Amino acid sequence: MTDDDATALLRRMMAAAIEAADPAAVLAAHLPEKPTGRCIVVGAGKSAAAMAQALETAWPDVDISGVVVTRYEHAVPTKKITVREAAHPVPDAAGLAAAREIMETAAAAGEGDLVIALISGGGSSLMPMPVAPLTLNEKIIVNKMLLSSGLTIEDMNKVRRRLSLVKGGGLARAVHPAKLVTLAISDVPGDDPAAIASGPTVPDPTAGEDLSPIVDRLGPDLPHVARSILLTPTKEQTPFDVDYRLIATPQLSLEAAARVAREAGLAPTILGDALEGEARELGIAMAGMATWIARQKAPSSPPAILLSGGETTVSIGGKKPGRGGRNTEFLLSLAVALNGHANIHALAADTDGIDGTEDAAGAIIGPDTLARAQRVGMSPKHHLVRHDSYTLFDATGDLIRTGPTLTNVNDFRAVLVR
Repeated sequence: MTDDDATALLRRMMAAAIEAADPAAVLAAHLPEKPTGRCIVVGAGKSAAAMAQALETAWPDVDISGVVVTRYEHAVPTKKITVREAAHPVPDAAGLAAAREIMETAAAAGEGDLVIALISGGGSSLMPMPVAPLTLNEKIIVNKMLLSSGLTIEDMNKVRRRLSLVKGGGLARAVHPAKLVTLAISDVPGDDPAAIASGPTVPDPTAGEDLSPIVDRLGPDLPHVARSILLTPTKEQTPFDVDYRLIATPQLSLEAAARVAREAGLAPTILGDALEGEARELGIAMAGMATWIARQKAPSSPPAILLSGGETTVSIGGKKPGRGGRNTEFLLSLAVALNGHANIHALAADTDGIDGTEDAAGAIIGPDTLARAQRVGMSPKHHLVRHDSYTLFDATGDLIRTGPTLTNVNDFRAVLVR
């Protein structure tokens, strides 16, 4: 297998992973029975508009109306469902206006109506509705702190649910007593409904939990109002009936990529769809696994593929960071650890097409990555320390730019050992 063959195969696997989560391909199979009356649609997330379009296509003869919110530049044409756009990953006023419109639409549903909630990753920031007296500006401050805190997505969602009127079942309570069906695309470890977009249609399982350790972790810059709300446990929520349907998950996307690998004659190993931790540390660990396979021919003989998903973190600390997301940081760490290993290639990307806040989904590395970086005046170790992986891969031409994919099953990582 040549270097070009390895690169092409990695790209085909990534394409298969994204296609397996395309709402146009998967949503219709998970719809409930068609309603005899109105179908009211609400929702939020990077895939919300694409999901709304797929629903309209599947049910052309149903009385459908409603509103969803998606990220800027993620809207697609719809005929019956209104699509709003807002900011991600930091909320803005457009998101607050959309959240209010969505809650009003949900509350207008009657007992004989069917409400379908279309939920996907990114919905948390796209649908902000802070608990009073917390303001939107204070919520934005908290959100920025969370993004740079190094907290796990689970702990971040504990904070987001407690500070919101929509999350942690708020949207479901607005819909009652109408029938509610949630169609969701998972972007979180374990596919926990309470974590996907911070669970707007399921009860908050941590409502009564003591969040003081998380508050301490966020530090003294946390707005006073937010601190007060977070340190006041809410009452345990009364369970309510939940018809929650996962239409796409990280595991299904990894399995689709594995099929491509097998068709190419490689032995794929899925390490898991919920790998977490610091991106650079995972890069070092993955380098160790790949070199072990190359050297020991175990647990499978090359050519082999290591596949994984999940969401790593990048802890910035007090330093002013460069440009980059968790996938490019993972890859730069992996490349440094591999030190030009002749038989290992890798790809890592966010399946939504945007790694962090940059315009690339991720990047791809090979045996010559470090040498090419040095030829253009880049020090890989220096850029890794500065969290400046995007800049390096942009200079080497290794960034992967897909544009918005209109789906999101979190990160996709593939390490190929020839």
